[in-house]
Amino acid sequence: MSAFNVVFGCVMALLIILFTISSMARYYIKFTLFIVLSLIFASVPLPLMFFRPFSPKNALIPAYFLRLTARFLGIRWTVRGLENVDDSRGAVVLLNHQSSLDLYVLAVLWPLMERCTVVAKRSLQYSVPFGTATWMWGTVFIDRGAQSARSVLNKQTDAVKCHKRKLLLFPEGTRHGGDKLLPFRKGAFHVALNAEAPIQPIVVSKYHFLDSKRHRFGSGEIIITILPLIETKGLTKDDIDALVETTQTKMQEEFTNTSAETYSRLSLKSN
Repeated sequence: MSAFNVVFGCVMALLIILFTISSMARYYIKFTLFIVLSLIFASVPLPLMFFRPFSPKNALIPAYFLRLTARFLGIRWTVRGLENVDDSRGAVVLLNHQSSLDLYVLAVLWPLMERCTVVAKRSLQYSVPFGTATWMWGTVFIDRGAQSARSVLNKQTDAVKCHKRKLLLFPEGTRHGGDKLLPFRKGAFHVALNAEAPIQPIVVSKYHFLDSKRHRFGSGEIIITILPLIETKGLTKDDIDALVETTQTKMQEEFTNTSAETYSRLSLKSN
């Protein structure tokens, strides 16, 4: 046992040294911690989830513990626009997609928005045990680019309209770290029109502290802005292009403004 303690101590000391002096080592250590902690917090409460299977409330326990660990990774956040959340009816929630760290954003949003269900790619479902946990808290899985994806989303219309679900999607379809949002896909807008439900845009400022190409994962702040609802009642399929354009324009404007705000704060801190 003493030999094990010596080896363990040496490994920990080496990791601490690398974490301190190497930005690349810090990048991989932080992401490893994020992945491991996400797996643990999603898996441990699984037995409790079987008492209310497929309920969005099952996400609240792992979300709570995940929020606690954000501080260890140097991630802070501010939420704006809570007055724009209407839990008396369903909505199609749109969120810009930057990184797997968006899981922290979901962990912040789940307690703030009742009956919120996330749409994710089907491959996540087979990532046991994390995929099992996401399945148990009601995640809707789709096959990207397949005809079945449209069918699955169409089935959510009733959940949004009659059961007041909030269906959360990443309209860009893929994650990226650029300054411009990628073109929005129309699937989410079809659901909103069919359900006569409003669109709830949510914008997360750019992760200036994260640079995957240079393998940098520092500390920083994000701003999560819940924008006013965009009503769809009375609109038809002929209006969908204009609806997509209006939504993306509003989200892009907010993304640009809040990203500039967090960047200026980061620059002041660096100086």
